[in-house]
Amino acid sequence: MPSTSVRFPTVKVYDHPLIQHKLTILRDRRTGHEQFRVLLNQIAGLMAYEVSRNLPVRTLAVETPVARTTGTELASPTTIVPILRAGLAMMDGLLALFPEARVGHIGIYRDEKTAKPVTYYAKLPPDIADGPAIVVDPMLATGGSAAHAVDILKERGVRDIRMMCLVAAPEGVEALVRAHPELPIHVAAIDERLNERFYIVPGLGDAGDRIFGTQ
Repeated sequence: MPSTSVRFPTVKVYDHPLIQHKLTILRDRRTGHEQFRVLLNQIAGLMAYEVSRNLPVRTLAVETPVARTTGTELASPTTIVPILRAGLAMMDGLLALFPEARVGHIGIYRDEKTAKPVTYYAKLPPDIADGPAIVVDPMLATGGSAAHAVDILKERGVRDIRMMCLVAAPEGVEALVRAHPELPIHVAAIDERLNERFYIVPGLGDAGDRIFGTQ
């Protein structure tokens, strides 16, 4: 079970030793993009178990080879929404555990001068409001992109939204909590701070560049 942040009650921190072990390797500047992607997806899969813990379910009658019994099934369609581009790299880990999920996409970039989010793409299922949505992004820096993505989902009528990321800055968490105080936020670590370039410290560098080998 993840622990609840003392400072931010809606934030769950995944301090599991296996997750922290993999996160430490991700932080290492010597870790190449191939291994980085593998580890990122492994952590995403480990976190998905708890992120999806209280998804709504309904009873289902099933006939086993021996007898009739009652089980459960997910009551509504769940949509995973990666924030482009880095969020895409967590999808294999999530879909390996959760193949029935739909996938929407939101493209947001951060203006380097203002640090404000700018939307350039949004493709979501037309009935996304019928079930939960899990927003995925490895880094929660200023919180602007995440808050903006949640705004878009709320405008589409989504009522059950969860945020899942790898590393967060306190400033980003605070901004996201301020914008959406009811939002459950799942992180592997809350780091020290943002630097003057809005990078998380100690962080792990630019996640997109490290994932796709473009740095």
